[in-house]
Amino acid sequence: MLWIKAIHLIFVVSWFAGLLYLPRLFVYHTEAVGEIEHNRFCVMEKKLYGITLIAMIGTWVFGIAMLLAADAAYAKAVYWGMGWLHAKLFLVIALSGYHGWLKTRVRAFAARKNDKSAKFYRLMNEVPAVILIAVVILVIVKPF
Repeated sequence: MLWIKAIHLIFVVSWFAGLLYLPRLFVYHTEAVGEIEHNRFCVMEKKLYGITLIAMIGTWVFGIAMLLAADAAYAKAVYWGMGWLHAKLFLVIALSGYHGWLKTRVRAFAARKNDKSAKFYRLMNEVPAVILIAVVILVIVKPF
Protein backbone atom coordinates (compact mmCIF):
# COMPACT_ATOMS: atom_id res chain seq x y z
CA MET A 1 0.00 0.00 0.00
CA LEU A 2 2.83 2.43 0.81
CA TRP A 3 4.42 1.83 -2.61
CA ILE A 4 1.12 2.63 -4.30
CA LYS A 5 0.81 5.81 -2.22
CA ALA A 6 4.40 6.85 -3.03
CA ILE A 7 3.88 6.36 -6.77
CA HIS A 8 0.55 8.18 -6.55
CA LEU A 9 2.27 11.17 -4.93
CA ILE A 10 5.02 11.19 -7.57
CA PHE A 11 2.35 11.42 -10.27
CA VAL A 12 0.44 14.10 -8.31
CA VAL A 13 3.55 16.27 -8.01
CA SER A 14 4.30 15.82 -11.72
CA TRP A 15 0.71 16.64 -12.67
CA PHE A 16 0.67 19.81 -10.63
CA ALA A 17 4.04 20.89 -12.00
CA GLY A 18 2.54 20.79 -15.48
CA LEU A 19 -0.73 22.41 -14.44
CA LEU A 20 1.13 25.27 -12.81
CA TYR A 21 3.58 25.82 -15.67
CA LEU A 22 1.36 25.45 -18.74
CA PRO A 23 -0.75 28.58 -18.09
CA ARG A 24 2.52 30.47 -17.47
CA LEU A 25 3.65 29.38 -20.94
CA PHE A 26 0.36 30.76 -22.26
CA VAL A 27 1.19 34.14 -20.67
CA TYR A 28 4.53 34.22 -22.47
CA HIS A 29 3.00 32.91 -25.69
CA THR A 30 0.39 35.67 -25.64
CA GLU A 31 3.20 38.20 -25.46
CA ALA A 32 5.28 36.54 -28.23
CA VAL A 33 5.51 38.48 -31.47
CA GLY A 34 7.55 36.51 -33.99
CA GLU A 35 6.89 33.34 -35.94
CA ILE A 36 9.88 31.58 -34.40
CA GLU A 37 8.66 32.38 -30.88
CA HIS A 38 5.15 31.22 -31.74
CA ASN A 39 6.41 27.91 -33.09
CA ARG A 40 8.71 27.39 -30.10
CA PHE A 41 5.85 27.96 -27.64
CA CYS A 42 3.56 25.62 -29.60
CA VAL A 43 6.14 22.83 -29.34
CA MET A 44 6.75 23.49 -25.63
CA GLU A 45 3.02 23.58 -24.83
CA LYS A 46 2.27 20.41 -26.77
CA LYS A 47 5.09 18.45 -25.11
CA LEU A 48 4.29 19.75 -21.63
CA TYR A 49 0.63 18.92 -22.11
CA GLY A 50 1.55 15.35 -23.10
CA ILE A 51 3.76 14.87 -20.04
CA THR A 52 1.07 16.38 -17.83
CA LEU A 53 -1.55 14.06 -19.33
CA ILE A 54 0.56 11.03 -18.46
CA ALA A 55 0.93 12.38 -14.91
CA MET A 56 -2.84 12.90 -14.62
CA ILE A 57 -3.54 9.34 -15.77
CA GLY A 58 -0.97 8.00 -13.30
CA THR A 59 -2.54 10.06 -10.52
CA TRP A 60 -5.95 8.57 -11.25
CA VAL A 61 -4.71 5.00 -11.69
CA PHE A 62 -2.72 4.92 -8.46
CA GLY A 63 -5.36 6.88 -6.53
CA ILE A 64 -7.99 4.33 -7.49
CA ALA A 65 -5.51 1.55 -6.75
CA MET A 66 -5.14 2.89 -3.19
CA LEU A 67 -8.89 2.78 -2.69
CA LEU A 68 -9.08 -0.74 -4.07
CA ALA A 69 -6.09 -1.94 -2.04
CA ALA A 70 -7.65 -0.85 1.23
CA ASP A 71 -9.40 -3.52 3.23
CA ALA A 72 -12.98 -3.61 1.96
CA ALA A 73 -14.60 -3.24 5.38
CA TYR A 74 -12.17 -0.48 6.37
CA ALA A 75 -12.67 1.38 3.11
CA LYS A 76 -16.44 1.18 3.34
CA ALA A 77 -16.57 2.22 6.98
CA VAL A 78 -13.91 4.91 6.93
CA TYR A 79 -13.18 6.25 3.45
CA TRP A 80 -16.57 6.19 1.79
CA GLY A 81 -18.25 7.50 4.92
CA MET A 82 -15.96 10.51 5.17
CA GLY A 83 -16.92 13.79 3.59
CA TRP A 84 -13.31 14.83 3.04
CA LEU A 85 -12.83 12.03 0.50
CA HIS A 86 -15.92 13.05 -1.43
CA ALA A 87 -14.74 16.67 -1.43
CA LYS A 88 -11.27 15.61 -2.57
CA LEU A 89 -12.69 13.49 -5.40
CA PHE A 90 -14.88 16.39 -6.48
CA LEU A 91 -11.82 18.67 -6.61
CA VAL A 92 -9.79 16.09 -8.54
CA ILE A 93 -12.63 15.75 -11.06
CA ALA A 94 -12.77 19.55 -11.35
CA LEU A 95 -8.99 19.64 -11.80
CA SER A 96 -9.29 17.01 -14.54
CA GLY A 97 -11.81 19.28 -16.27
CA TYR A 98 -9.38 22.19 -15.94
CA HIS A 99 -6.73 19.95 -17.47
CA GLY A 100 -9.04 19.30 -20.43
CA TRP A 101 -9.66 23.03 -20.79
CA LEU A 102 -5.88 23.55 -21.01
CA LYS A 103 -5.88 21.24 -24.04
CA THR A 104 -8.40 23.53 -25.76
CA ARG A 105 -6.02 26.43 -25.14
CA VAL A 106 -3.03 24.52 -26.54
CA ARG A 107 -5.07 23.88 -29.69
CA ALA A 108 -6.22 27.52 -29.87
CA PHE A 109 -2.64 28.79 -29.71
CA ALA A 110 -1.51 26.28 -32.34
CA ALA A 111 -4.33 27.43 -34.65
CA ARG A 112 -3.56 31.10 -33.88
CA LYS A 113 -7.05 31.48 -32.42
CA ASN A 114 -6.18 32.50 -28.88
CA ASP A 115 -8.71 35.08 -27.72
CA LYS A 116 -7.55 35.43 -24.10
CA SER A 117 -5.18 37.97 -22.58
CA ALA A 118 -1.98 37.40 -20.62
CA LYS A 119 -3.82 38.73 -17.56
CA PHE A 120 -6.51 36.06 -18.00
CA TYR A 121 -3.88 33.31 -18.06
CA ARG A 122 -2.17 34.75 -14.99
CA LEU A 123 -5.48 34.48 -13.16
CA MET A 124 -6.17 30.96 -14.47
CA ASN A 125 -2.69 29.95 -13.30
CA GLU A 126 -3.99 30.27 -9.73
CA VAL A 127 -6.75 27.66 -10.15
CA PRO A 128 -4.55 24.58 -9.64
CA ALA A 129 -2.73 26.26 -6.75
CA VAL A 130 -5.99 26.86 -4.89
CA ILE A 131 -7.15 23.31 -5.56
CA LEU A 132 -3.80 21.95 -4.40
CA ILE A 133 -4.10 23.79 -1.09
CA ALA A 134 -7.64 22.50 -0.59
CA VAL A 135 -6.74 18.89 -1.44
CA VAL A 136 -3.72 18.85 0.86
CA ILE A 137 -5.82 20.22 3.74
CA LEU A 138 -8.58 17.69 3.07
CA VAL A 139 -6.18 14.73 2.96
CA ILE A 140 -4.00 15.70 5.93
CA VAL A 141 -6.48 17.40 8.28
CA LYS A 142 -9.60 15.47 7.23
CA PRO A 143 -11.85 18.27 8.57
CA PHE A 144 -15.10 16.35 7.97
